[in-house]
This record gives sequence, C-alpha cells and structure tokens, in this order.
Amino acid sequence: MPTWHYSYKVRDESKIAKAVQFDIPVSIKVMREVVAAIRGKKLDEARKLLENVIALKEPIPFKRYKGKQSHKRGLASKWKWPIGRYPVKAAKYLLKLLDNVEANAENKGLDKDKLVIIHIAAHKGITLKRWMPRAFGRATPKFRRTSHVEIVVGEVGSK
Repeated sequence: MPTWHYSYKVRDESKIAKAVQFDIPVSIKVMREVVAAIRGKKLDEARKLLENVIALKEPIPFKRYKGKQSHKRGLASKWKWPIGRYPVKAAKYLLKLLDNVEANAENKGLDKDKLVIIHIAAHKGITLKRWMPRAFGRATPKFRRTSHVEIVVGEVGSK
C-alpha cells in the first residue's frame, strides 16, 4: 500500500488532530454527500447529525449525485435543498471515524468540546470487480466500490 498524504497542509501540528480510514465499503458518491454535510461543523453537531441519520430522523441533502432521488420533509427548510436520502451505512462508518479523531485529539491534549472539523475529504478507493454468470454465456458485472476518508479537526479559534 502506498504511503498516505493528507490533502490538507497545516502549519502547527500540535493544534490539530487527524484520522483516516481506508477501504470503507461505501460508494464514493454516497460518501461524498455525507462528508459535505458535516464539513465545517463542530464535532458534537456532526455526531448528532449522523446519529439522526442512522435513526432515520434527519436526511442528508444529495446535491451532486441526485438523479431520480425523492424529496424529503424538512430538507428545504434547513438545508435549502429538497432532495436527499438516509445513508445509514456511510453514517455508521463516519461515526467510528469521528470517535477515532476525538480520541487522537484527547491524546494530544486538545479540548474536545471546542473541536471543529476543519478538513474532511472522501477519496475513491479500490473497486473489487466480480462477474455473475448469466444465461446464454453472458455475465453481469458485480462491482464492490470502496472509499477512503480523511479528517482533520482543530480547536475553535486556532488554525
């Protein structure tokens, strides 16, 4: 596996905490929308949003990959965007990643109540290509797509 380089550069490493998770079995299209929804939020707010998504109480707006998606109640008033979904699987993996970066921040001595997501990005992972045999010598592709997610948090007021 190649060495990982964060796409975010920071001057002072002592004021931030980082975490990364590889090969999450979620499509990059879904992961990108969830990441965009929690970018810039405080860690507690992001955790609460993801827990509400898992409980099917609050949808995530889908702005780029929105073809043939239905409208959800409450999205137009809060996000100014009516189209959305409940990506439960992506939210569960991002909750684990938020727990990981919070533990890294506590280990560095940062105040966990003041943590803000200053950078979060989803990258395309490997695609496991498989084929399902069909009748008359044909085959249907059965691809398993993965994502990589990186996150950087910092205390409010420090960059």
